[in-house]
Amino acid sequence: MGMTMTQKILASHAGLESVKSGQLILVNLDLVLGNDITSPVAIREFNKLGKDCVFDKDKVTMVMDHFAPNKDIKAAEQCKMCREFCDEKEVTNFYDVGQMGIEHALLPEKGLVVAGDTVIGADSHTCTYGALGAFSTGVGSTDMACGMAIGKAWFKVPSAIKFVLKGKLNKYVSGKDVILHIIGKIGVDGALYRSMEFTGEGLASLSMSDRLCIANMAIEAGAKNGIFEVDDITLDYIKEHSIKEPKIFKADDDAEYDEVIEINLSEIKSTVAFPHLPENAKTFDEIGDIKINQVVIGSCTNGRLEDLIASAEIMKGKKVAKGVRAIIIPATQEIYLKAMEMGLLKIFIEAGAVVSTPTCGPCLGGHMGILAKGERAVATTNRNFVGRMGHPESEVYLASPEVAAASAITGKISSPEEVM
Repeated sequence: MGMTMTQKILASHAGLESVKSGQLILVNLDLVLGNDITSPVAIREFNKLGKDCVFDKDKVTMVMDHFAPNKDIKAAEQCKMCREFCDEKEVTNFYDVGQMGIEHALLPEKGLVVAGDTVIGADSHTCTYGALGAFSTGVGSTDMACGMAIGKAWFKVPSAIKFVLKGKLNKYVSGKDVILHIIGKIGVDGALYRSMEFTGEGLASLSMSDRLCIANMAIEAGAKNGIFEVDDITLDYIKEHSIKEPKIFKADDDAEYDEVIEINLSEIKSTVAFPHLPENAKTFDEIGDIKINQVVIGSCTNGRLEDLIASAEIMKGKKVAKGVRAIIIPATQEIYLKAMEMGLLKIFIEAGAVVSTPTCGPCLGGHMGILAKGERAVATTNRNFVGRMGHPESEVYLASPEVAAASAITGKISSPEEVM
């Protein structure tokens, strides 16, 4: 029996000719990632190992993005620990205020991940890099510590669900709508410890931003990882951003899948995930009049330039509704700069929105937009669990940048067509 894309990458990095689902293997790593929340725990565990240096100073990276710029003394101490560790161990790719961005937008932009890589990160949304044809997955801080020390990690080889994409997206519909549609279809545990593998002629309709968004939220379906078949769009992106040589792993024709699910992209509509799970997906023929207090456009899911362009198109020449706080968070410094040069920030500010420095911000209930009791937010983030963005009696509705921008203008959950 043949192997899936994920299984081929894992076999290659384990030095094996083949692997099968359920098999335990020790895998060589191309990159180990941590952030300002998870890295301090990993550093303490690393120090217990008595290692003088990391396994490869070019293959370990830390990004100060969750509570940076520091929101309080504890956040400052955590970042200080990371800063001092990376300085002492001569870690090449350490990103702090002024250079950092939201980690899962920053690493592809910096070219640190390419097709065929194996990546672990002490953050659940590390599965983002599957958009580039890499195997990437979130791990605990102890696994991160061992990864930094020896450059290896144990995995149980996952089985897979194959998603065959057909057709093309309609106007105002993006990758966020696709993944919310899928999670609504299979549930938050529908891909539990399995690989979500995306292929089909419909890939040509998806930009790299769409793919990064979809892979990012594979974990919201319980998946071990999400991964896209490598095509010219992938290779063009890698060539633009990285000097690393990609390695393309294509699934065998006789690869075994638990399920094969066909998705017609042309049938997907603007979709909103209602509280308090990403699987509570509804389209606008099911959504009534729901007033909101806040809109957040940003995060590792939807803070890329393409997302800001789509939002600005809808908000240009309009005003944010009275009583609504609209917060725009570019995902990296480079995206922030390009958005400024394109005049996007001017559009947002003139509309009555605020623009933040790159940060995870309110996505995890951090800072820059925490919700009070009874408040509702439309957010382009990836989770809407109870208390995710603040008070346990607040509500988060997940949506695309297009829906979020439209909702900011009307003051209620709205489709882009309502304001355009």
